[in-house]
Amino acid sequence: MKIISIDIETFSSVDLTKSGVYRYTESPDFEVMLFGYSVDGGAVSVVDLAMGEKIPPEILSALEDESIIKYAFNANFERICLSRMLGYETGIYLDPSSWHCTMIWSAYMGLPLSLQGCGTVLNLDKQKLTEGKDLIKYFCVPCQPTKTNGGRTRNRPTDAPDKWERFKAYNARDVETEMEIQQKLSKFPVPDYLWDEYHIDQQINDTGVALDMTLVREAIAMDGVSGGELSTSIKSLTSLENPNSVSQMKDWLSDNGLQTETLGKKTVAELLKTAPEHLREVLSLRQQLAKSSVKKYQAMQNAVCSDGRARGMFQFYGANRTGRWAGRLIQMQNLPQNHLSDLEEARELVRCGDFEAVKMLYDDVPDTLSQLIRTAFVAPGDKKFIVADFSAIEARVIAWMAGEEWRQTVFAEGKDIYCASASQMFGVPVEKHGVNGHLRQKGKIAELALGYGGSVGALKAMGAIEMGLTEYELQPLVTAWRDANPNIVDFWWAVDSAVKKAVQNKTSTETHGILFTYKSGMLFITLPSGRNLAYVKPKIGTNKFGTSCITYEGVGGTKKWERLESYGPKFVENIVQATARDILCYSMKTLRHTSMVMHIHDEIVIEADPRMSLDAVCEQMGRTPPWAEGLLLRADGYETKFYRKD
Repeated sequence: MKIISIDIETFSSVDLTKSGVYRYTESPDFEVMLFGYSVDGGAVSVVDLAMGEKIPPEILSALEDESIIKYAFNANFERICLSRMLGYETGIYLDPSSWHCTMIWSAYMGLPLSLQGCGTVLNLDKQKLTEGKDLIKYFCVPCQPTKTNGGRTRNRPTDAPDKWERFKAYNARDVETEMEIQQKLSKFPVPDYLWDEYHIDQQINDTGVALDMTLVREAIAMDGVSGGELSTSIKSLTSLENPNSVSQMKDWLSDNGLQTETLGKKTVAELLKTAPEHLREVLSLRQQLAKSSVKKYQAMQNAVCSDGRARGMFQFYGANRTGRWAGRLIQMQNLPQNHLSDLEEARELVRCGDFEAVKMLYDDVPDTLSQLIRTAFVAPGDKKFIVADFSAIEARVIAWMAGEEWRQTVFAEGKDIYCASASQMFGVPVEKHGVNGHLRQKGKIAELALGYGGSVGALKAMGAIEMGLTEYELQPLVTAWRDANPNIVDFWWAVDSAVKKAVQNKTSTETHGILFTYKSGMLFITLPSGRNLAYVKPKIGTNKFGTSCITYEGVGGTKKWERLESYGPKFVENIVQATARDILCYSMKTLRHTSMVMHIHDEIVIEADPRMSLDAVCEQMGRTPPWAEGLLLRADGYETKFYRKD
């Protein structure tokens, strides 16, 4: 026995989508009902655990045997559920090192992250059975008690024997579909180093991070009081039945002489500058009401396990065009920033439930609660957080790849890239808080918006107008940035040409140390790290401007599988972000002996012993990978008892 392919069907009264698999398995009524498996590609067997059948001893033993590879589609679910079935306690799970995930394999190949979607795109003979959703709804989640069903809150196999037989067939088919995906993708195996990265990811998810549940509970309660007061105040000023209603508020504003198409954050901020006093008061209250961030706190409440730790917040290869992580449950990738100078004091007031003090001292209660979200993640006991992140990682990577030497010099000398960029663009010295300091903001907005082919629209989307730039300044800013970075601009179009040539001629091309290969109906971009980015069924197409472009199949903005357009700068964005991701992974491997509990964008958070050195962590994190000779990296960090933005 070398490989087991597994799929299970389970029951729990905990909502899996809201709470994640770790909390899901803690429910007292959790059980594994069906265990479908195949050994070494053989026939599929289904063990009906719900009806008293037993998993063969050799299979049970194999689950804990690290020499036998276990495959599953979204293997994290199977591994955590089976850990609970085997009697493992919270915080202890089957070792991930012998588990491979077919979903990760699919993502590596640029395919959908669902078994059904992947099967459809690959045109498998044995597709996932479409009736599965109904069967899962019937057997896997609680049901409403009715007179018809005898007041039961759960459907068991004996309640619908025919459905149960179909459910067993569905379970077997999932194993067959998964095995067929493995077979289809066998020409393009996932590299061992990528499985190693996946195993580190699983360890981080298994470890989880401690939450200050006192803060979480009090923040939720305080938000409720604040929301009630704000609603009452708006009602007294407007007589609106539902102040949260966008349409009601727009109509009221219109009746009072203020027309607006939207009540989005940016729009309300602009309206507040010019609106009459009585309308400003309403808009300000509305702004506070809309700022409520209680959903993050509620997500923490849903996800926290019995030991006070939240788990399962990171989706490995969640972004399949770059391989970067995606957030799950609490959504760590978009936490609000904190700017309160007395963060710790505000935090303690909320923990104590002192609403009046928070209201008096900070005025805007929802904003204060929002700024405290990060601080709900805590280092328990005498531990501390070491938070370390890369300085300007994407700017460093694109400068290194493109050979933009003046940028390399800036990084080598430890200077401010926004000042240096402004200086290069405008031909004058620029110092932060010094000579020509006002130009730094233009350098910053240009750096953030223009690195991947962006133009005037990108500057606007990045908030250039709100930052004080005028409309007529934008195009000259684009021109100035591109003139200052000719090697980066050349990089865009060299990549564009290399991709088109590879696809058109079904061949391999190379530029700037990056290999582009067309093979078996796929475009592969080989990064300096050796990792491939995959694009499905690439073609030469025509864009809306009537010029040639590359199109390929993938998940678009609508979350549907469709044909997408791309061109040089977009490919460069994928390449740079993917390379930054690989550098983060290299750092995670060098720091795997530590207790990493979180990573957000280019930042690593370690739950550390008090004696661990911040400088040592930053030094280790800032090491250049052997495949990136000449790339200048720097990591900075800080220590804290609770997570925050330094």
